[in-house]
Amino acid sequence: MSGDRLLIFGLGYSAAAFVATGAGGTASIVGTTRSTLPAVPGVSWLRFDGTEPVAAVSEAIRSATRILVSAPPDEAGDPVLRHHAGDIAAAPALRGIVYLSTVGVYGDHGGAWVDEGSETRPVSRRSVQRLAAEQSWRALGEAGVPVALLRLAGIYGPGRNALVNVAEGTARRIVKPGQVFNRIHVADIATAIGAAFAARLDGPLNVADDEPGPPQDVVAFAAALLGVAAPPEVPFDAAALSPMARSFYGENKRVRNDRLKALIGKALSYPTYREGLTALFAAGEGRGDR
Repeated sequence: MSGDRLLIFGLGYSAAAFVATGAGGTASIVGTTRSTLPAVPGVSWLRFDGTEPVAAVSEAIRSATRILVSAPPDEAGDPVLRHHAGDIAAAPALRGIVYLSTVGVYGDHGGAWVDEGSETRPVSRRSVQRLAAEQSWRALGEAGVPVALLRLAGIYGPGRNALVNVAEGTARRIVKPGQVFNRIHVADIATAIGAAFAARLDGPLNVADDEPGPPQDVVAFAAALLGVAAPPEVPFDAAALSPMARSFYGENKRVRNDRLKALIGKALSYPTYREGLTALFAAGEGRGDR
């Protein structure tokens, strides 16, 4: 829309998908990056690595009407707020903030269903940091600007999916009885971001698919699409996972997405991994003909 100015902190995979949709008709888009300036059509770039405030970033904040935050927190907290909280609180034209978080903030619920009102009890260090960052952004938003906290499930999409992993020989069918995960296609994340901005959403929103399922089933489905044998099942205790990978399996829950579907007013484009992987396969994913 005319005069709308979007500032994106940490323009990565999910934020780029939102930009690719047209970002709600935004007239001007500025993105920050730590180092190399990516080639994303329609985006002006500023360098911001979170180590110190940047005058050009302060200026971009002053003119922004919307802010999308995709930059992760670190040991010291949220880098954007650490250096530019005052600028954001005083931004005269700002109408809304969307912060990309994770369903990891819920922690482990033993496979039970969780919604936006469920207790947050993160297990991993990165999820603890995300929850602290959420709380800091909500505190800033109490000054009057709505802050939507989009809690994302496991992200997949073009170039990042089980089809690619199977084709590259890196997929593993690790089995931990009772373990399930939700996922979300990056196209549905882009839709959720746009809807959150349009509604000036305030508070948490689960951005997850309709069907939490065992991770080994996703790999098997991808292998079947590609017409190859699925990797053998590996018991979790014998998988020799890295500490970070093991931490994912320490958080077991089923994530409800009723609020998301009410917000967007329709079903997800990819309600389960089956629709998502089937569409990606049709586009050439994992077959070398993309």
